[in-house]
Amino acid sequence: MWFRDFTLEEINGRPKNHIGALLGIEFTAFGDDFMEATMPVDERTHQPAGILHGGASVVLAESLGSIASYLCIDPEKHLAVGLEVNANHLRPVKSGSVKGICKPLHIGAKTHVWEIKIYTDKGKMSCISRLTVAIIPKPQS
Repeated sequence: MWFRDFTLEEINGRPKNHIGALLGIEFTAFGDDFMEATMPVDERTHQPAGILHGGASVVLAESLGSIASYLCIDPEKHLAVGLEVNANHLRPVKSGSVKGICKPLHIGAKTHVWEIKIYTDKGKMSCISRLTVAIIPKPQS
């Protein structure tokens, strides 16, 4: 599924001035058909009530699916851009961290669809998300 062999160091070595880095998202594992990342549940990711902000969960989901799509394409020829994301928030999380597991539902030439399940430290699902990514030609410079 992946365009070439990647390492976690390469995936985590991307520029640090983006929302994923600001929220502490770290890619922790990937295999033939999945990718995982963690995100802390702390003051950066809380909503005013002191629980994980739904938008932070969506950032984790979209980060996982977007990076997964990027790793499936030839970056010299194409870009992967988010087209649609949805999320169902199933339970509140107050502290610790969450882990997202991303798996493909569809890998096509023009679209990728990913399912991302987010779990608490105790292994309970807190969010399920689906991300559609458009694969577009890279603009000529």
